Amino acid sequence: MESGNQTFYFEFMLLGIFNHSPTHIFLFSLVLGIFTVAFMENTTMVLIIYLNTHLHTPMYFFLSQLSLMDLMLICTTVPKMAFNYLSGRKSISRVGCGTQTFFYVSLLGAECFLLAVMAYDRYVAICHPLRYSILLNQKLGMRLAVASWILGSLDGIFVLASVLSFSYCSSLEIHHFFCDLTALLPLSCTDTSTFERLLFICCVVMLILPVSVIIISYSHVLRAVIRMGSGESRRKAFTTCSSHLSVVGLYYGAAMFIYMRPATNHTPNQDKMVSAFYSILTPMLNPLIYSLRNKEVSRGLQKSLRKGKLI
Repeated sequence: MESGNQTFYFEFMLLGIFNHSPTHIFLFSLVLGIFTVAFMENTTMVLIIYLNTHLHTPMYFFLSQLSLMDLMLICTTVPKMAFNYLSGRKSISRVGCGTQTFFYVSLLGAECFLLAVMAYDRYVAICHPLRYSILLNQKLGMRLAVASWILGSLDGIFVLASVLSFSYCSSLEIHHFFCDLTALLPLSCTDTSTFERLLFICCVVMLILPVSVIIISYSHVLRAVIRMGSGESRRKAFTTCSSHLSVVGLYYGAAMFIYMRPATNHTPNQDKMVSAFYSILTPMLNPLIYSLRNKEVSRGLQKSLRKGKLI
């Protein structure tokens, strides 16, 4: 395909992650099961927090936004993968691929900033409990959440504009189960070196900057927890913070592995496995990490079930 004939009408081929062997059929069924559980968990978390007024605080509002992002993330990749696998079709249009890339990158970026906001929330709650309602009220919490969505979307727009502007004159087979940026770059016959440098800078901003906020916040939290006289207060603080740190470790570890390595160091199988972990498994684990270790969320669920609001 010559670069002068590039249009929006050609289609990519998603090679996927599974074949039709018995082992892969089982793994595909397992992924569908994880997707179903993640979909139900995150939907339930959003509804619980929305329906229970005692959970209308910045902490739980941020948690509902995290669940909403996870819900949208799994719906961006898994349904298309499942449709292609079950129908035998592997094609995705250039516009469809760009749209999938935009939502995927935007949601990843938004979660990066939201996790940093959640770390700041824990810092204020533990280090300045008497001034919490002043330093982080509902209005400021709303603005911080909106800012996370906007910053993530800006990154998605940058990536989308680049993906749609590239010429693709080699094989159009994407060695992935969705249109991931790292799988698209090798297919382009355009020089992507400048874009890759800009992408690395974006990754530094989207990953390193929020991680720095998290580290600084929790260094203050750790000092405050150590000075606590009450063992019960110390246990409660550790429980709350360890839930958030577990999510941070799962999310940032995988994201840095994928997007902060040079393109020459990427292998399709590695990228597919790691991407499947943080785009499918992590959204299932996040609500479990928070809900199982949070009595307020559990009470909110029981209250909603008694009133029949979730049925």
